Amino acid sequence: MTVEPWQWLVFGLLLITAEMFIPTFFVLWFGVGAVLTAVIGLIVPLSLLWSVLIWLFLSLVFIGIWFKFIQPNFKNRTKAGLGASVIIGETGMVVKSPTQNNAGVVRFATPKAGASEWACRSSDVLMVGDRVQIVDIIGNELLVEKA
Repeated sequence: MTVEPWQWLVFGLLLITAEMFIPTFFVLWFGVGAVLTAVIGLIVPLSLLWSVLIWLFLSLVFIGIWFKFIQPNFKNRTKAGLGASVIIGETGMVVKSPTQNNAGVVRFATPKAGASEWACRSSDVLMVGDRVQIVDIIGNELLVEKA
């Protein structure tokens, strides 16, 4: 008994489509494995046993690659809602110099605690373009010093 390559393709596309309704990336890899099994089946005629074994092998390889290499890079790295200690030590660039009476503005390449620009104060004399490091958070303003 053989399973035709187009049947593997349909099965794979159904699994990939089902992934849209399931909030994990787990079923996706079984679908990708089925699509690749269809491609292999177009090149080399496969029996049912070999096509199922290839599908399982490819699916497990893709699941292993997902959990080992890809998923760790997709972890949520936002620091919103966390304590101030997680952003102390981060560096940014001054876009508006602080004065004795007015707060300046510092911009970060990646958002810190939900914002890429923050009001800042400093005991150092800061000019636009200076690199600064967060020392403390006081209310809604950052206390920074030259980096």
